[in-house]
Amino acid sequence: QVRLTESGGGSVQAGGSLRLSCVASGGTFSTAAMGWYRQAPGKEREFVAVISWTDDRTHYADSVKGRFAISRDSAKNTVYLQMENLKPEDTAVYYCAADSGFKIWDYLDYVDYRGQGTQVTVSS
Repeated sequence: QVRLTESGGGSVQAGGSLRLSCVASGGTFSTAAMGWYRQAPGKEREFVAVISWTDDRTHYADSVKGRFAISRDSAKNTVYLQMENLKPEDTAVYYCAADSGFKIWDYLDYVDYRGQGTQVTVSS
């Protein structure tokens, strides 16, 4: 059973930065992509970013382009999300996801694996 464990969340002021990490462990891990999505209270899941595990292709939500950067360390089965110039509207629980497909923004409810989430709170 693959397990995804997020870390790095916290509380920051608007304009601040955070770096999230997600480590995949356990079982046989075969994935095409890993990424992040978020969910704020009372709102639906929102795709944030994804990175291909084979060719480093990335895709971002328009709301985070230019502010967030996703990267990976294959040797450590780890994906990162560097978040800069954070805004109060970025406040949410951030979840890591891993899937056999790349276009996870089309099917967030059905990704192969997801983590338990880490809270990000941005105050104005």
